[in-house]
Amino acid sequence: MIRLKYVVFGAIGLPVVLLLGAWIGFFNVGASSGHWKVTAWFLQLAMRSAVRTYALAVDAPKTLDRRGLPAAAGHFARGCAICHGAPGELRSPAVLRMLPQPPDLALTVGDWTDAQLFRIVRHGIRFTGMPAWPARDRDDEVWAMVAFLRELPKLDPNEFRALAFNGSGATTSSDQQPATPDVLSDCMRCHGGDGDGRGGAVPALAGQKEAYLLASLQAYAKGDRTSGFMALPVTGVDPADLAALARYFAAQPPVSADHDQVSAEVINKGQQIAEAGIPERNVPACSGCHLGSDKNPVYPRLNGQHAAYLERQLKLFRSEDRGGTPFWHIMATAAQRLTDDDIQAVSAYFSRRAEVPR
Repeated sequence: MIRLKYVVFGAIGLPVVLLLGAWIGFFNVGASSGHWKVTAWFLQLAMRSAVRTYALAVDAPKTLDRRGLPAAAGHFARGCAICHGAPGELRSPAVLRMLPQPPDLALTVGDWTDAQLFRIVRHGIRFTGMPAWPARDRDDEVWAMVAFLRELPKLDPNEFRALAFNGSGATTSSDQQPATPDVLSDCMRCHGGDGDGRGGAVPALAGQKEAYLLASLQAYAKGDRTSGFMALPVTGVDPADLAALARYFAAQPPVSADHDQVSAEVINKGQQIAEAGIPERNVPACSGCHLGSDKNPVYPRLNGQHAAYLERQLKLFRSEDRGGTPFWHIMATAAQRLTDDDIQAVSAYFSRRAEVPR
């Protein structure tokens, strides 16, 4: 029988021994060798158990929305493939020497549920180099990444490159483009060279007001408007290049958005909100700020914009998760008085409304 005093001595002595070992440098933190097998097993067990437990609180959708795939693929190609690889793209030898080594996601995503992938993408994993999602209030972007990860094992190199890089070439003169070609290329991953926006969840920029585009880019760069997809492209970009990007996309001819099947009743409801608002709920008419050439140039044009994008932005305004220009609070107040059906209707209406010539 173990005496109580030995238990007490052990409880006190073990932490002292561990602290002493750490102080004298006994524990090797060099990356030239890995953990002991038992340590690696324990850390892997702890990680998987933690992901599984915390994912229980995640409300995963029954069907993943695929409209954000182009943006997610573009983000993966720029920010994730360097460690995890991609179809047809080998990882660098330096990454292969990392401890722990980042997994080939095309081979491992099947080990996780959608909720677990969401947890990993949103919060990252400590001590592995896997960062949290740059925008903590953009769950829609995280779910887009989960949808892309589900597609990743099915993609061959050509399909991956088409999804991640398929932007048409620049179509305007060089004096309208940024001085740094890579800056425009990063935008074209998601918005296309014509500025039409790919996938429906990415906004159409073609023909948008230049002042609004510049204000939005500056808000992303300052962190006043959050987006994990936009965080990488705007980081460290010269202010002159931001202005050039705004000029470039504003100069592109507007392109008609793709339309989902929506009933005439929904469209008519959206038109009513756009033109007259909802007086009984103090919702102002959208036309008061967004229609007409005499409006504030920082207020965006909505005509022909993708309905899915408009829906997402209105819901972000409603939850006060979207900032941006100094006028964002006006939209937040209006959106908080809209139901999901109202938002769907007005978004569908503007996506079908013909662009008024400038």
